[in-house]
Amino acid sequence: MFYSQLSLKRDITTVKKQHLNLILMLFFVGVIFPFYAQNISSTEIINNKELPNYLTESARAELGINGDISKEVLASYLREKFSERYFFNWKNKDKRFLEYKRLYASAEKSHVENAKDHMEKFPDVAQWKLPFNYKNGEPVNAYALRHLARQHKMVDIAYLYHYKNKDTTYLNYFKNQLQSLNAALAVNKYEVIQDGNGVFESFRSGYRVLNWLQIHNLFLGDAAYTDDDQLTTIATLLQHGAHLYEHNTKFHAGNHQTRGLSALAMLSILLRDFEGANVWYNHAMKLLEEHLSKEINDDGFQFERTVHYHMSDIGNYYYVYQLAKTSNLKVNSYWKDRLKSLFETLTKIAYPDKTAPVLSDDTDNPWGEKNDISGALTLGYLLFDSPKMGYFANNKVDSRMYWFVNEKQLTMLNNIQSKSPTMKSVEFPDTGYYIMREGWKEKDKMMIISSGLDANKPDHQHGDMLGVQAMANGKVILPNYQVRYSLKDLELFKNSLTKNVALVDHELIGKEYTSNKGGSGFGKFLNLPKPTTIVWQKNKDLDVFIGSHDGFGNIGVGYHRQVLYLKDDFWVVKDNFTSDKSHVYKQVWQGHYSLEEGASLIRSSFDDASGLDIFQMNKVDTVVNSGQRGKQWSIVSKSGLSNFSFITILYPYSGYSNRIDEDSKKTKVKGWMLNASDVVIKGDHAYSLSKSNKVLLFGVKSVKWNDIEIQFSEISDMFIKTSNTEVTIQSLTNKYVKVVLKTNKMKKAISLKPGEAALLKM
Repeated sequence: MFYSQLSLKRDITTVKKQHLNLILMLFFVGVIFPFYAQNISSTEIINNKELPNYLTESARAELGINGDISKEVLASYLREKFSERYFFNWKNKDKRFLEYKRLYASAEKSHVENAKDHMEKFPDVAQWKLPFNYKNGEPVNAYALRHLARQHKMVDIAYLYHYKNKDTTYLNYFKNQLQSLNAALAVNKYEVIQDGNGVFESFRSGYRVLNWLQIHNLFLGDAAYTDDDQLTTIATLLQHGAHLYEHNTKFHAGNHQTRGLSALAMLSILLRDFEGANVWYNHAMKLLEEHLSKEINDDGFQFERTVHYHMSDIGNYYYVYQLAKTSNLKVNSYWKDRLKSLFETLTKIAYPDKTAPVLSDDTDNPWGEKNDISGALTLGYLLFDSPKMGYFANNKVDSRMYWFVNEKQLTMLNNIQSKSPTMKSVEFPDTGYYIMREGWKEKDKMMIISSGLDANKPDHQHGDMLGVQAMANGKVILPNYQVRYSLKDLELFKNSLTKNVALVDHELIGKEYTSNKGGSGFGKFLNLPKPTTIVWQKNKDLDVFIGSHDGFGNIGVGYHRQVLYLKDDFWVVKDNFTSDKSHVYKQVWQGHYSLEEGASLIRSSFDDASGLDIFQMNKVDTVVNSGQRGKQWSIVSKSGLSNFSFITILYPYSGYSNRIDEDSKKTKVKGWMLNASDVVIKGDHAYSLSKSNKVLLFGVKSVKWNDIEIQFSEISDMFIKTSNTEVTIQSLTNKYVKVVLKTNKMKKAISLKPGEAALLKM
């Protein structure tokens, strides 16, 4: 009896412990690894008959069916949900496609070309693991496989389906290619992430989800796209969502994860009838918010410092924000503010013609010298109803975004509210871009200076540290060029010979170039110089930028660049080199230049008789013109010195008679006289530029001018402006300088830090 009771107590205790362990295990799994989100497999496609088993209780309740749910009922239910939740209502797609054809008549040609290109290269039952060949027998490379995986030309095939009166050839091609990926998944015959070309890598998978969702909605409602077909697509998208969730558990910097998380969030909104989609949504939104926090700098620029990736991120966040708004889902206000800042940044970097400069890895139009930002800002206008964005907006969205805006938004474009910008010179101190701007008239001047390096992922940055770009008279006078990863000239166009920079000997700014693991053509520099912005000052007379970088430290050369904008006349760029040994110092200027006065004056001229004169104050030795791919650049050099400064006037002129007169004995630039006789200066290779009551000084120790005498403790660069009662002195050098001002009536001593201005009463 005693034994039996003891045994019973022991058994009860054991059971209690087992129950406790089970409860703890379930709690741990549920909290740390929310397993219910992964009931949807990341490695298998759910059979259409089993899809109803994955519906939420609320979806089942809405269907009002207690027993089995047929494929027909489920497909009909999901079609209705897509009509409510997607960017456009598929029930109106035929009418909307007619409007698309009217608005974008020229797009048909590219859609047809892209569709045929894809179909001629790849069979509908495609292979997804290298090596394999195109249909013509030639080998498929990694770059092509990545584009197959993105499925972006499959969208063109969906268009072709509609252009060809719903010829099912194109619909069947899509269905078969989707099924071929599912078949490859089942037998593990697809490229994996570890090899660098993963078919399910976040960026490619996310891009594919975006495209397949659009295609799905373009086919919905058509008899040839059967209930089974629709459910197969949805089951495939669910597998993609599970994979994206499973492989993006933690934050990873860069646009690849952002694209994947954007797709995961879209799936979670559109397919929230399935168990676990709510977990996907919360997870994706949390990580996307972390990307917004860490990858959108406080100044509003995307951290990779390119227009291309900046606008790509706009798309990533736009898709999610738009769908969430459509479904009345709560989105953190931080999202709205950060997303809006991305659009506002584009307005700040815009050229006067409403385009934007080329910043590092911009890839939309190889060798192009500008970026079209109107499409992105049209979306910004539609999202935020901002007249400031409306100034840049078009009366129609980009053709590729037509299906991602709703009917109400399209009607807003019939009467765009527009307000001209008032901002002039602006800065992005976190990202390291500084913009000197005259205004927003068609022929106004603008220059952008690059002085930043992302600490975490500078993969997309070019060898253009402290480089400049400029527009004047409606022309890009100092260009940078867009690139394409698959082109053999990528390294050339990514490095310093195709930038407006200063160089030393045979050194380039970008060092240790390497291609990526997957072999797609993309390459990056493992060694880029660290910049320091020393001065950024703006006032009504001039803008001042002074910066340095350590890119020539390996050969014992110190370097800093000064950029001065004399409003609203021209720029002066001063490149300063110091060393213990002699070197060949260089400036590189992009453009097609003729030699007007040897190396001291080179000129580019445009079709409207406007042009750019580049004039050297200091004596230089040679200029060599070179180029590739129809682009040209000039390299100005000075040899045999250990210390040297280029002092270079960049003068955009309009009309032949307004150029720098190469035949004149006295150099005059927009009313500024070089070394005028009434400006008496002493120093080391000292120069002055004077106009009315203003004078710009380089390399001076003292100056006598307009009944005043000023002495400096160091060889200095200064800007001075006088009136009857006061004098303004601004330091343009990178050191602290003591200044003594003398007149017949007074003597004053002050100290100026770099860039500082002082107003002295006389």
